[in-house]
Amino acid sequence: MHADMESVSLQRPAWKWQVLSLFSLCGWGWVSGQIRYSVLEESEVGTAVGNVAQDLGLKVEQLAGRRLRLGSEESRQHFAVRLDSGVLVVSERLDRERLCGAAASCVLSVQVVAENPLQLFRLEVEILDLNDNSPSFPTAHRSLRIAESAAVATRFPLESAQDPDVGTNAVSSYRLNPNSHFSLDVKQLQDGKLFPELVLERTLDREEQPELQLVLTAVDGGSPARSGTAQITVQVLDINDNAPAFDRATYKW
Repeated sequence: MHADMESVSLQRPAWKWQVLSLFSLCGWGWVSGQIRYSVLEESEVGTAVGNVAQDLGLKVEQLAGRRLRLGSEESRQHFAVRLDSGVLVVSERLDRERLCGAAASCVLSVQVVAENPLQLFRLEVEILDLNDNSPSFPTAHRSLRIAESAAVATRFPLESAQDPDVGTNAVSSYRLNPNSHFSLDVKQLQDGKLFPELVLERTLDREEQPELQLVLTAVDGGSPARSGTAQITVQVLDINDNAPAFDRATYKW
């Protein structure tokens, strides 16, 4: 099989790389270890990620001659390797949310190629989340219509805030501005998502206060923390709780 490949390689120079790659994958496979680097998203172009030459056991003075480079277009899109040092660096702005969405872990596979002899390496780069987004609510201003007959302890679910950041940088708490009628309770599901609810603490009276203005604030767990707010207008609906009354006991005509 080796002889046949060399024959094809001599006859078709343009196929040389493809034949060598096929031979390596079939005969040797990828040199894949436990090498994993990490870099903070939004790091400046040129930020060092890790010393590839050192960690792969390659000699810096031989890197140019061995044509050390990144093997895939995706790898070259995000990173570059410096031949004068063997250091892997960031080559473009890395936006974790764009690359991985809301996934708990964001890991990019990087392929490294060296020739003479041909070696193919695979390593991983974890993109760490930066707290670069503030929580926001789907609706910045919401109205609630609540009857003044609503019982104390009645609950009113509210919209949850959204935050593209993950982990500790995601929404971690809610708070409600001090007021005379409502408290805030936050339920947490098994996946960690939080759902705020208003809880009626005092009976509403439309004649006393027909409308209440509340502010709900979502706070993330970053340092420093970021927050977002939503305005909530509570409109108290009237019930027939007052009998008609005359301004005099008797009238004379």
